[in-house]
Amino acid sequence: MAEHHGHRHRHRHRHRHGQRASSYHDALPIEIPPGARKIVLAGNPNVGKSVFFNALTGLYVDVSNYPGTTLDISHGRFGKDVVIDTPGVYGISSFNDEERIARDIILSADLVLNVVSAVHLERDLFLTQQIIDTGVPVIVALNMVDEARRNGREVDHRLLSRLLGVPVIPTIAVEKVGLEEVKQQLFTATPGQPTPGVAELVDAFAREQGIARGDALLILEGDPVIAARHGLPPGDKREEIYRRRRERVNWITSQVVKETEKGISWSTRIGRWMLRPLTGIPLLILTLWAMYQVIGVFIAQTVVGFTEETVMQGYYEPAIKAVVGYLVSPDSVVGQILIGEFGLLTMTVTYIFGLLLPLVLGFYLVLSLLEDSGYLPRIAALLDRLLTGFGLNGRAVIPIILGFGCVTMATITTRLLGSERERRIATFLLGLAIPCSAQLAVIISLLAGKSWLLIFLYVMVIFAMLVIAGTALNMILPGQSTELLIDLPPVRLPRPTNVLRKTYFKTKHFLTEATPLFAGGSLLISLLDISGGLKAIQQFLRPLTEGWLLLPKEVATAFIMGFVRRDFGAAGLYHLHLSDLQVAVALITITLFVPCIASTMVIFKERGRKEGLVIWPVIITIAFIVGGIVSRILHWLMPYGLGAGVAGVAAFFLMLIFLLLLAAFFRKRVVILKVKTVEKQG
Repeated sequence: MAEHHGHRHRHRHRHRHGQRASSYHDALPIEIPPGARKIVLAGNPNVGKSVFFNALTGLYVDVSNYPGTTLDISHGRFGKDVVIDTPGVYGISSFNDEERIARDIILSADLVLNVVSAVHLERDLFLTQQIIDTGVPVIVALNMVDEARRNGREVDHRLLSRLLGVPVIPTIAVEKVGLEEVKQQLFTATPGQPTPGVAELVDAFAREQGIARGDALLILEGDPVIAARHGLPPGDKREEIYRRRRERVNWITSQVVKETEKGISWSTRIGRWMLRPLTGIPLLILTLWAMYQVIGVFIAQTVVGFTEETVMQGYYEPAIKAVVGYLVSPDSVVGQILIGEFGLLTMTVTYIFGLLLPLVLGFYLVLSLLEDSGYLPRIAALLDRLLTGFGLNGRAVIPIILGFGCVTMATITTRLLGSERERRIATFLLGLAIPCSAQLAVIISLLAGKSWLLIFLYVMVIFAMLVIAGTALNMILPGQSTELLIDLPPVRLPRPTNVLRKTYFKTKHFLTEATPLFAGGSLLISLLDISGGLKAIQQFLRPLTEGWLLLPKEVATAFIMGFVRRDFGAAGLYHLHLSDLQVAVALITITLFVPCIASTMVIFKERGRKEGLVIWPVIITIAFIVGGIVSRILHWLMPYGLGAGVAGVAAFFLMLIFLLLLAAFFRKRVVILKVKTVEKQG
């Protein structure tokens, strides 16, 4: 049976292309009766495929293990034909076992029933268009149309059918609406309209290599497995093809989806307000103000004042010093390591449990509330729209948002971005200008109670560097970034159990990760202090700290601690006697400073040694240059008051942004003129 199926599959491709088809090494573990057609179900996760599968196959279902994986695939009969279910995927390639299985089954199908969610049409149609681009006949079940209506979305399925070139049937699977029509029209599936610009590329490559259209598409997209099957190198057209496909899907969606206010719930209405700049920006500002009041005022001042000063310094430290001092001399090497200025049992424990723990706990609590309410992804979508012109376009916004939780994990998630270009931009910006939750919490506590002008100064400089660096990279790096594609869950009241569970596990992870690193950093600082190495480093960095940044030489200790963890570097400023201006300069420098050891290692792992050796020193250089410029401007203008100093810094960075945007504009003009000249000459 399998041999007969393989023969039929090859014959079908010869008929379609007049060329030989691919030879698949992973044979399906399914008996295909002679003359039976293979009906394949495909779709994104959670679109309701299982309901369609059960409707087509009834009770006669079998499950087989897919060769070379631990995954099972379900299959059954629809009349004399075979129905095969595939794992929920967002695309077909070799990124994981689910995609590989879906890809091989879809490429060998006689027709594909693609289940699409009307609620997430922008997301789901990307897979639809990719399947159409392979040349396999497709019929689309537009599911969840009732939920889309409740969300204020009307989808014109007839127009969608014309634009895709395949039958589209609206359904409500859970209520069995439209299922009979799907059964009746199943074999009206057609190959559909391929992506303009991609079809010509794929057809030319398929003719040149004598391979099937689906294989040609995936090889051009860089699929290493399909390329290896034909003895060809993976192609380098993935970014171009994905961009063209995304542009087509976005255009189709804009034509067929109409937003209405009729019958929508209040949660949907609020969700829309969060996404519109006119209402979304004030809501975001209000949210940030509320976060500052909770973390920066209540927790950083009231709670930390009690835990650090009253509990840890008032009760814990005197008790532990008395116990350890009874056993060893406080002036001995062991005594200094344990209960000295940077002691493992004094400074380490006090900072972690008295200072960082309440701040991080509060930050993760607020972050979990935003996430569980459905607001966090809407912030990402809103920021994407606002910052498109500054190099933060596309999905690069997502790891930037995640970076405010943990820069290390956010750097790892950059691999999910649509292009190498986006991954480079996001990685650099994460290392440069995004403070993680722990560091941000300490920064907020240090700025709490200061003049609002100093707070504005800090936020303005960091944001300006984000814009300047992003815009510069956007100009320098070749190529184009992809657009943001993100699921927007319904806006709802946060579930207390979910919020508390997320807060607990994230805080626990922080303590597990931070305690040994901070203990190691404290031990290193203590040994350097005892051996005189700390004074030597402070002396070595004196031209930078005192001469350029106009800060005390002791700030070098905070920079060293910053190598261990960024938040420890910020926390190291606590016990230094700094003026308000020096606090602002130090915080700006240490925020822009090179990320912690864990983040640095991940940068080298994700971007490679060569890029890592560029990113690391460039970030350090930028941090000290910017810190020095801010310090100089403030000191020059301070005789005229704090407001004049802040205005001077703001004017300087706004001028930089303006010049950069002007350069970007003329760069685009030059490119356009060159293109027009070439066209004229041609």
